[in-house]
Amino acid sequence: MKIEVPIVSAFVDGDSGGNPAGVVLNAKSFTVEQKQCIAAAVGLSETAFVSPSDSADIKLEFFTPTQQIAHCGHATIAAFSYLRQNGLLTSDRSSKETIDGCRSIHMESDAAFMEQMAPRSEPLSDVDLRSTLLALGITQSDLIDGADPKIVNTGNSFLLVGIRDVETIMRLQPDFGLIEKISDALDLIGFYVFSYDGVGHGRDAGARMFAPRYGIREESATGMAAGPLACYLHDNLGIDKQEFAIEQGHWMSPPSPSVITVRLALDADGKIKNLYAGGRGAIKEIKEIVF
Repeated sequence: MKIEVPIVSAFVDGDSGGNPAGVVLNAKSFTVEQKQCIAAAVGLSETAFVSPSDSADIKLEFFTPTQQIAHCGHATIAAFSYLRQNGLLTSDRSSKETIDGCRSIHMESDAAFMEQMAPRSEPLSDVDLRSTLLALGITQSDLIDGADPKIVNTGNSFLLVGIRDVETIMRLQPDFGLIEKISDALDLIGFYVFSYDGVGHGRDAGARMFAPRYGIREESATGMAAGPLACYLHDNLGIDKQEFAIEQGHWMSPPSPSVITVRLALDADGKIKNLYAGGRGAIKEIKEIVF
């Protein structure tokens, strides 16, 4: 069988960079096994499959080249941006059904913002902290003062590690085998390593994402990780604002500059009740897939 799959780069910074995802429409006609084969043939970190839904505007399923996952931020943005740009989505208020429930989507022109849940966080044990530092090839002195690494979850779990200076974060030589081992043990998507240093004007932090557990050595934009980071900046580092701009992909080799906007919704007590992470998607190519 042969199909054409649009490749859409999500969270583009201006008109370039971003994180590419495949977007497959009319996916109801494919079996789970066929979806997995398509995702493997597309060969990107995630491919989104769009089907009708009885409980939301659309149903989205996400597949890496090796397995299905519950959520994917950049593939969500890619899918909704593609639908909007092709006249298949007209409302500014939309929603998606995933394998673990429904989430709302807000559209602003051709930018999409996806809902994430209130954050849950937990500190690392001393043993896991030592393993984390070893996996990144850094020491305690390389960390941002007061930024103890934490696991934060707004839908998926990520280990957030704040690094003091841009030179250190750019020179990282991760031990991917150890990162995968830690991610398995702690049930993480991966490590989201960030710094305040060396970011563009108006940006709150820059990040690098390592997820070898899911076959991704480094990813250029991770919406489901930028949400937890914004929560961490607000709750743990005392940055008193409700909108954050997170850079990613600038320190990759080769670079693929991305920017993710995160908006926090607070309750009357100032606690985060939910959040939206979003950005723009740009169609890069149409890929012919045979499976």
